[in-house]
Amino acid sequence: MSAPIFSNHGCRLNAYETKAMEELAEQAGLGNAVVVNTCAVTAEAVRKARQDIRKLRRTHPDAKLIVTGCAAQTEPDTFANMVEVDVVIGNTEKMQATTWFGLAGDFGTEPVQVDDIMSVTETAGHLIDGFGTRSRAYVQVQNGCDHRCTFCIIPFGRGNSRSVPAGVVVDQIKRLVDRGFNEVVLTGVDLTSWGADLPSEPRLGDLVLRILKLVPDLPRLRISSIDSVEVDPAFMQAIATEPRLMPHLHLSLQHGDDLILKRMKRRHLRDDAIRFAKEARALRPDMTFGADIIAGFPTETEAHFENALRLVDECDLTWLHVFPYSPRPGTPAARMPQLDGPTIKARAARLRDAGALQVAKHLRAQVDQTHHILMENSHMGRTAQFTEVLFETKQTEGKIVIAKITGHSETQLVV
Repeated sequence: MSAPIFSNHGCRLNAYETKAMEELAEQAGLGNAVVVNTCAVTAEAVRKARQDIRKLRRTHPDAKLIVTGCAAQTEPDTFANMVEVDVVIGNTEKMQATTWFGLAGDFGTEPVQVDDIMSVTETAGHLIDGFGTRSRAYVQVQNGCDHRCTFCIIPFGRGNSRSVPAGVVVDQIKRLVDRGFNEVVLTGVDLTSWGADLPSEPRLGDLVLRILKLVPDLPRLRISSIDSVEVDPAFMQAIATEPRLMPHLHLSLQHGDDLILKRMKRRHLRDDAIRFAKEARALRPDMTFGADIIAGFPTETEAHFENALRLVDECDLTWLHVFPYSPRPGTPAARMPQLDGPTIKARAARLRDAGALQVAKHLRAQVDQTHHILMENSHMGRTAQFTEVLFETKQTEGKIVIAKITGHSETQLVV
């Protein structure tokens, strides 16, 4: 019996859960199956998932084809009505061992197994096992989101916010360090909401300080995407005092115009973003920022867009993730007056061009600087700021190498 084939779409969290599903499927003895873990962040992501399903059915005509993930959770009928699909399972069900034993059995399976994600109050235990490359491990500490941004479908795919207790997180990171990992990344859907559902309501900064105190042998701790307006004083203290906390933060900004931010139902204004960036860099001068920015949100005028474009310089953002807006059915933004496709595409291109200039500026500034570089493979590693570094000579994967930067390409530093 052949092992299941997994096809992952979307975010790091999906990749995390795919690894967990591989273990669950193996334990259940599931074979001759194809599992597609979908993403729902954009309409394009759903289209690509459907395309992948059709392709996988053609190449595996006799396999049981199982669809799960955020798109399966939010649009179960879309996939259940595809002739290529045998079973649709929700985001909660995919992390339960009983689901996989049912799929592996001969006693039949309900074709659609998608329950109300909003009723889930705990993070599945399987999610707290780290995964990653041999150099870096990812640990999910939070899932779901309590906010309702007008463009976003994700809360309806992930449910409300749930946190993994600090003690469980610390124990997991200790095990990862014992296995030789030199860097751990904390991940979640809305990471800065961590702790709100736990006793005494600790904050993300409390978790970071606790990890660094109780796991002294961890060389590098990295944080994934955060909502800067929700950052707590303990997190700012960690930025200022903990060199093992990496000087790279990805900010969920989305836009730089106050009116658009309000229509997005974001919790910050442009001045909040600028103030946080300045405060963080004052505490840690080598801090670099990535950011998500949406181009062409409904009702966005040229003046609104110019404010988003200026934010790149005003926050001194380096790593931009630019998303051309696409409406998600069922979200409030989808009912707002839409921009035309060419305008959205052109504005996204202008943002990406601004981002490329910021990357070039960052790379130039690193020449002749000495960096601690975590090797991801034998010839490429990343600095503390997450910048790629290319080595001509072979290095040991997973090790931290100290080296002086001699030059750069368009996207990488060179040693």
